[in-house]
Amino acid sequence: MATGIEIMIEEWERAKLGAREFIEALPEEQFGFRPVPNVLSFAGQFLHIADANYMFASAACGIPNPNQGQKSEEKPELQSKQAVLDFATAGYDFIIGALRNIDAAALDEQVQFFKWTMPRHLVFSKALEHHAHHRGQTAVYFRILGLKPPSERLF
Repeated sequence: MATGIEIMIEEWERAKLGAREFIEALPEEQFGFRPVPNVLSFAGQFLHIADANYMFASAACGIPNPNQGQKSEEKPELQSKQAVLDFATAGYDFIIGALRNIDAAALDEQVQFFKWTMPRHLVFSKALEHHAHHRGQTAVYFRILGLKPPSERLF
């Protein structure tokens, strides 16, 4: 039977695979697409998820955030399909690596997360919720463009 950490890692591996499928499925010329001007572009959604993955893992584990203070969705050098794929994958790998290196007993310890105090495991859960929220938004982008999005990989 899998441990709680092993289950969390499996869920994050699934999330990473789903994100990669979404990124790979959209034609590169659509990466700048945004349904309305004041929302993130398709590329921006996945860059934002990656930034957040760094931030959530850093907060949950007390490890340095290598992307501290960055808004990657605004970086011109990260707008190509390959750059988004690489950066997003690295963000998922960072959170997965944090989970691989945490002691299971530490998951119940309380940490400060912005203005809230919560157990480390809840920070990881909130990160997965954040991922699902933003990746789900990109499914609408596919539909607006007349394309079928990949499976949501719920299981």
